[in-house]
Amino acid sequence: MSTHKEKLSILSEMIEFAKVDGVVKDSEYQFLFGVATQLGIDRTLFEGLFENETEHVIPKTAGDRILQFHRLVLLMNVDQDQQETEVGQLHNIGLGMGLPPSAINQVLSIMHQYPNRVVPPKVLIDIFKAHYN
Repeated sequence: MSTHKEKLSILSEMIEFAKVDGVVKDSEYQFLFGVATQLGIDRTLFEGLFENETEHVIPKTAGDRILQFHRLVLLMNVDQDQQETEVGQLHNIGLGMGLPPSAINQVLSIMHQYPNRVVPPKVLIDIFKAHYN
């Protein structure tokens, strides 16, 4: 499991991503708070991340990086309003984590084939497995 510092980094990155289009919608906020709860981060600390960024820590394992990328894909689509700036930012975040560009592109392409653009975890994992082999 991630350290406290890594958990704060995960949330901080997600909050900054949610702010890309200039506003954090209620659906995005609720999603983010759900992730915070899963990570064991209390509301006060969570709220503080909207005002104060934390040190960015790239997840150590490929599995953790894929999980974070999946969280970001879900966050991007939770409000049903996908912007090109969000897609571009998500692509850049994936590259920054060292994920294969072809896998990132494939996920961003196929997500439109699923209800609410939610790529099933198994499909996402299979995509990355294929690109790591």
